Amino acid sequence: MRIFKTRYFGRWFRKIGLSDMALCQAVDEMGQGLIDAELGAGLAKKRLALPGRGKRGGARTLVATNKADRWFFLFGFEKNERTNINAEELQGLRVIAKQLLGMTSGQLDEAVRDGSLQEICHEQER
Repeated sequence: MRIFKTRYFGRWFRKIGLSDMALCQAVDEMGQGLIDAELGAGLAKKRLALPGRGKRGGARTLVATNKADRWFFLFGFEKNERTNINAEELQGLRVIAKQLLGMTSGQLDEAVRDGSLQEICHEQER
């Protein structure tokens, strides 16, 4: 299983102070079927607890996944900042999800090398 976060997601992620382990745990939950919403085209919404606020008042993440061996954290927002994404953002994220899910292993490795993706939760670390 390979788990990634995009450069854009990584910037937001650092601001809110979560750890990569929180993302790994979210993927474990989603692998068990605990997905908050299926948004189509391989895109899913997953809630994450923020320190001291829990999941209900926490963050929302949008993840591209084939639900087997690839998970890409694309976008996140705190619930107190906004309630949801708009239709235009959703359409754009679906396009990105399709592109990422269609990449070969070699293309993913290159994206990690050039910094557009960061791979987290390596199997040997889990």
